[in-house]
Amino acid sequence: MNLEKVVFGFFVLLAATLNFGYVIGDIDNPKLHNVYELYAAVVVNIIATILKFGDRTQIGAVHLATSLVASIQLIVAALVWIWARHVDPGGLTGQHMSSVVSIAAGALLANIVSIILLVVETVSYRRR
Repeated sequence: MNLEKVVFGFFVLLAATLNFGYVIGDIDNPKLHNVYELYAAVVVNIIATILKFGDRTQIGAVHLATSLVASIQLIVAALVWIWARHVDPGGLTGQHMSSVVSIAAGALLANIVSIILLVVETVSYRRR
């Protein structure tokens, strides 16, 4: 068993599950979307992105691209949340929350693509 692949797979799956957990719930209800879960998803996605930098294969490049997309979208979602919470005089409204959750859902789609790539890579792996 390759420990590097285990750690890589762990962070890819953890990033997707944290993102999924954050997105679930009414899209415009701030009580159903925990800010700490969003921040955890951001951090784990960034870690997963860093782990993907070493792979120089074509599928590794696509892994990196999907991870960059997910990380950027989650960072933007967190920035929208921060702006709505601390800058906008109206506070965090349902409209802001819908934007945050929609952006995080886009990141979830990128994470799902990353998981599909991981499964395809694992299935096509041949023992030498």
